[in-house]
Amino acid sequence: MRFRSTGGTAEVTPSARRRILVVDDDERVRTVVTWQLEADGFLVTEAGDGRAALDRIAEQAPDLMVLDLSLPGLGGLDVLRRVRLDQARPPLPVVVLSGRSGETDRIIGLDLGADDYLVKPFSPEELAARVRSVLRRSAPVATVDGAAEDGLRIDTAARQVVLDGAFVELTAKEFDLLVFLAQHPGQVFTRAQLLRAVWRSSPGWQSDATVTEHIHRLRAKLEADPGRPRRLRTVRGVGYRWERTP
Repeated sequence: MRFRSTGGTAEVTPSARRRILVVDDDERVRTVVTWQLEADGFLVTEAGDGRAALDRIAEQAPDLMVLDLSLPGLGGLDVLRRVRLDQARPPLPVVVLSGRSGETDRIIGLDLGADDYLVKPFSPEELAARVRSVLRRSAPVATVDGAAEDGLRIDTAARQVVLDGAFVELTAKEFDLLVFLAQHPGQVFTRAQLLRAVWRSSPGWQSDATVTEHIHRLRAKLEADPGRPRRLRTVRGVGYRWERTP
């Protein structure tokens, strides 16, 4: 493999400390990729096989996974498939690595939900650039803390919601749920994903009805007026999404 690096030049800020999981059975690859990503300001954890990767994700979900396809035991495509089928977690951005340049592998990886695909040998600097690009593309599109949209303004610092110039009283979880959905416009979330992202309690204490009730309350407080835009949408059989501004 060809490795070339001059060290990271990205400015390291608190917001840049995103957690990356590097999955590759070649320790040398993991070491060099980890060095490059850490130099660019990321926090990095490693896994040498597919099952270890799933364990790392279960322990502490990363912000992005760099995934080699040629893994011993549970292969990279199987890991990707399981990650994409896990509706209990928010979607995980994935950059796939492969030693094979064939179009079939690339198509399969992208069809399974990979966000980018890089063929070995590669430059660690290019990989780091692609990681940053995928994180930018997958970052929430903020509709909060700015000018009011449709008369609605969400202030996360003050934890206040203003609708048509009047403050709206929300419970703590109603506010958290509203912010989460508003920061991911157009993206559909299952109840299980919302429970994990917003409530963060033990699965044994979670109930889908909790999400349904909180959505009902938000609609009653924000969309009771028949003339108001309906931003909280139900996707039948799946979950909920925050409607983008036209």
